[in-house]
Amino acid sequence: IVANDLKIMLHKAGYQVVGIASSVIQARKLIADKNPDWVLLDIMLKGDLTGIDLAWELREINLPFLYISANTNQSTLEAVKATQPYGFMVKPFRERDLIVMLDIAKYRFNEENGVLGENQSKPEIEEIEGIVGKSPLLKDVIEKIKIVAPAPTSVLILGESGTGKERVAHALHDLSENKSNPIVVVNCAALPQSLIESELFGHEKGAFTGANALRIGKFEQANNSTIFLDEIGELPLDSQVKLLRVLQEKEIQRLGGNKTIKINVRIVAATNRSLEKEVAEGRFRLDLYYRLNVFPIQLPTLKERAEDIEALAYHFMKKY
Repeated sequence: IVANDLKIMLHKAGYQVVGIASSVIQARKLIADKNPDWVLLDIMLKGDLTGIDLAWELREINLPFLYISANTNQSTLEAVKATQPYGFMVKPFRERDLIVMLDIAKYRFNEENGVLGENQSKPEIEEIEGIVGKSPLLKDVIEKIKIVAPAPTSVLILGESGTGKERVAHALHDLSENKSNPIVVVNCAALPQSLIESELFGHEKGAFTGANALRIGKFEQANNSTIFLDEIGELPLDSQVKLLRVLQEKEIQRLGGNKTIKINVRIVAATNRSLEKEVAEGRFRLDLYYRLNVFPIQLPTLKERAEDIEALAYHFMKKY
């Protein structure tokens, strides 16, 4: 995507673009002259300085920024992460994904700085079925669910085992535009490594020994709905590459097939691992991490919300 195409997208969404810079030197002048609210950065720019160099300067003046780039080199992405951007969009992407990312980035920045605009007021906190408790940490989780549920963007749910990650995934689906279609749940840790591709993307009849019939994979089943990838950190690296392609291209190819199938699937992933640590140790792709981590939701442990124990006890007494 060239800068002018991006400018057209932003204008259509109601944003005012004050200028386009092809180098850090041009960007410095534009920022000083126009005083923008946000900066969208590519990594590779003209001259000796990169978008990453400019990002460090923007952090010093508390000017929020996010990256839009096709560069997914591991060392480069690690340098990007160190600048703590409010978002990272990997090209190619859909126009609506860009706008959703911007909306989420603006909300996160304003919330951190204690400034919520009239169009970004906190949603009224109401109960969500199956999520029990009224502690501040849990209210924050419910608030985040209600912010992101209507959007088609990917969500990454983080938390220890037993914190309710699948319940949150169902809540995100139940509050989405695709709630009339069933959510598809996949436990990545339970998939045999030899069958992962067949399970996720399906296979044609005769694709391999024992493939006696056509199989529709989980992603195809989740078309126009939500797929919940539980324990995403358990996926092997070669499967992560295929998942990344689905996120980028919005299409799949069945095993043994030669036809690509367009899909419209909202991905919600969850893990009890530290994906940042997995990335650092080479077990999880950083570009996939950025694709999934558009809107993270961290779930507190019961120890961290002990005030909810009584409500949970009454809930389970009534249920069982």
